[in-house]
Amino acid sequence: MGSLRVISGLAKGVRLRTVPGDSTRPITDRVKESLFNIIGDEIIGASILDMFAGTGAVGIEALSRGADFAYFLEINNKALSIIRVNLESTHLQQKAEVIKTDAFHFIQCNALRAFDFIFIAPPQYKNLWQKAMLSLDINPDWLAKNGQIIVQIDPKEQEDFIFNNFGLVDKRRYGDTLLLFYESSN
Repeated sequence: MGSLRVISGLAKGVRLRTVPGDSTRPITDRVKESLFNIIGDEIIGASILDMFAGTGAVGIEALSRGADFAYFLEINNKALSIIRVNLESTHLQQKAEVIKTDAFHFIQCNALRAFDFIFIAPPQYKNLWQKAMLSLDINPDWLAKNGQIIVQIDPKEQEDFIFNNFGLVDKRRYGDTLLLFYESSN
């Protein structure tokens, strides 16, 4: 995989460090650019919850493009260090909170606030995206009224699910990456 970078905004062009090994699967620049083209100006002033944050690339891109703040959830110590280094190198750390926690435990608690965007990109092939969506479905207050949940998975992992509080509104495939877009159905 090529190097990871911030594509647009305040930190445009800054190279991001990746986590050594295969414990994370960073989003490719192509997919990230497509994602933010879809989101467009809705990211300006938004809040983002980057679950399973890995390198922090999605939350950092959001901050660079004008999001107000981002929470990065990560349990892996190596990834936590990389997120902090990437935030420092982009000078976006004042708009971020990096939290060492199990993402499932975090979202099972009462919502601290409602986020405009929740990004879910868990380790592959473990049905973790469904578990995250089911947890959010039980506790939907994490998502703002007009917010979106965006899931990044391998297309092989895709299954149709019906959630009580969220409906699938779009899906886009980019090679071996599938983005699923959910919105509140209430």
